[in-house]
Amino acid sequence: MAPKAEFDSEDVAAIVEDLKGLEGPLLPILHAVQDRFGHVPDEAVRVIAHGLNLTRAEVYGVVSFYHDYHREPHGAHTLKVCRAEACQAAGGDVIADRIEKALGIKFGETTADGRVTLEAVYCLGLCATAPSAMLDDRLFGRLNAAKADRLTAEAQL
Repeated sequence: MAPKAEFDSEDVAAIVEDLKGLEGPLLPILHAVQDRFGHVPDEAVRVIAHGLNLTRAEVYGVVSFYHDYHREPHGAHTLKVCRAEACQAAGGDVIADRIEKALGIKFGETTADGRVTLEAVYCLGLCATAPSAMLDDRLFGRLNAAKADRLTAEAQL
C-alpha cells in the first residue's frame, strides 16, 4: 500500500483520540494509522503509546507480531505468496521463484519503482487450491506458470 498522506503526529493523535474509547482500541488505531499513512512509522508508535498510556514496547510488540502491519512504506500493490507446506507440495516453490524473477526482487522487498511489495505468507486458507497467492485483497488459487506470469504483470500495472 502506498502512503496516502505525509506523516503528521497531530493526525495520529487525532486518530487515537477518536478511537481510544473503543474496547481494545489498539488494533483499530493501528489499522487507521496504516490506512492513513500506508505504514505505522516509529513516531506513530510513540504517539499511540502516549495516548493509550502504554509503553512503546507494548505497541511495537503488537505492530511486529501481526504481519499485516508495516513499519516501512510498502508498494502500491502487495503480492503475498503462500509458502506453507500444502502450497510447497503442490509446486509452490517453483511458482515463488518464478514470481521473484519476474519482479526482480526477493520476498520482503519492494520493486525499485515502488509498484509491488512481495511478501511470503504461511497460509491463505486455500490449501485445497494450492499453490495460492493474494494480490492486494484478491485471492488466487491453482497457480501455474501462466497464472503466475499474469499475476505479476497485473501487480506491476
